[in-house]
Amino acid sequence: MKKVLVLCTGNSCRSQIAEGYLRHFAGDAAEIYSAGIETHGVNPKAIEIMKRDGIDISGHTSNNVNEYIGIDFDFVITVCDNAKESCPYFPTNAVKLHYNFPDPAKAKGTDEEVMEEFREVREMIRKYAQTFVNENLKN
Repeated sequence: MKKVLVLCTGNSCRSQIAEGYLRHFAGDAAEIYSAGIETHGVNPKAIEIMKRDGIDISGHTSNNVNEYIGIDFDFVITVCDNAKESCPYFPTNAVKLHYNFPDPAKAKGTDEEVMEEFREVREMIRKYAQTFVNENLKN
């Protein structure tokens, strides 16, 4: 079974959303993990925006990349430039992929405007996750 790690700065929004969608689309085809170079806790708005799409990530935890040093990943996906540039040395033969998604936690404005930013980022990540699974896990 393939093992996939999604890596972000704080493991609170983008990597959590990606983990949710990758698990949803991959089913039993892969084990999906997410981590951060720091841990900020799972953002409640990320939980809410995923719930609106029928995916429950409320049980996810915010994990540090160092917790997964012993796992031999097949893929490591960084979802922000900071994680790609700042990640400590991570010994793996995994295929490394990168996509810099905007950080919805930095959105400003009314609650409605902030949630719209979360929705837009969620949709970008959903499409990326679906394509990744179709191209890398469903063969």
